[in-house]
Amino acid sequence: MTEKVAIASDHAGLPLKTVLKEMRSDIEWIDLGTHTPDSVDYPDYASALADCIGKGEAKRGVLICGTGIGISMAANRHKHIRAGVCHDVTTARLTRLDNDANVMCIGARIIGLNVALDCLEAFLKTDFAGDQPDGERHKNRVGKFS
Repeated sequence: MTEKVAIASDHAGLPLKTVLKEMRSDIEWIDLGTHTPDSVDYPDYASALADCIGKGEAKRGVLICGTGIGISMAANRHKHIRAGVCHDVTTARLTRLDNDANVMCIGARIIGLNVALDCLEAFLKTDFAGDQPDGERHKNRVGKFS
């Protein structure tokens, strides 16, 4: 069974979101919008993705805006979301490994397609270190988020 991954973007992230979904058609995407290039407010899409994860429809998500920063700030307002801005493979891997992020945020105006694909791969394949026998320090830190 393929993992369902929620994805959403504002108008700036729409082209990258569209290409990511096409390039990774092996992923069962839950596309929460936007679907047009008309200007929209990224907090609305961060909230839609947070609701989707909160309902258990997906365990992880990808949010895309111009920089990844604004949409991550909006997503992190939701108690059950741990969103990290990723701009390379290292940040994508470490946001999962050390912080148990359940949402990866990327900036369509900051990184290119190949880097975005590499980030996605690292984000989806990396397990949380806190789930390992020696990972108690990571669990303690993440537990303090809420």
